[in-house]
Amino acid sequence: MKARTIALGAAAIAVIAGGVWLLAPRAQEPLAVTAQATVVVPSLTAEETAGQDLFNANCAVCHGPKGTGTDKGPPFLNRIYEPNHHGDMAFVIAARQGVRAHHWQFGNMPPVQDVTDQDVLKIVAYIRALQRANGIQ
Repeated sequence: MKARTIALGAAAIAVIAGGVWLLAPRAQEPLAVTAQATVVVPSLTAEETAGQDLFNANCAVCHGPKGTGTDKGPPFLNRIYEPNHHGDMAFVIAARQGVRAHHWQFGNMPPVQDVTDQDVLKIVAYIRALQRANGIQ
């Protein structure tokens, strides 16, 4: 009876530990596309081109050219930023209010000054075009 209780307890601990490991956020997810990799840039619409210009002026310093990331900020060409995980409005809120670090170890992102919600939506259109062209749906 005592051996059975110990075995059940050990199994329960293993299940809980496995669940915690699976659900715990990863500090550094592997990059889907790195700065050294070739990034496919599709033909862009007028809105996406405007988003590219805004991205380069306001985001690329931290998130890298073409969203590949830097030592200051994460890449957007990563499954973490798929539309079903970080919807378009998550980008708007992040730019407007800043965001506490939760997926990466780059520190908190401050609000982005002088960028309107409409500007961010254009930036998101550009990011989504890059994601689609590089296999992130």
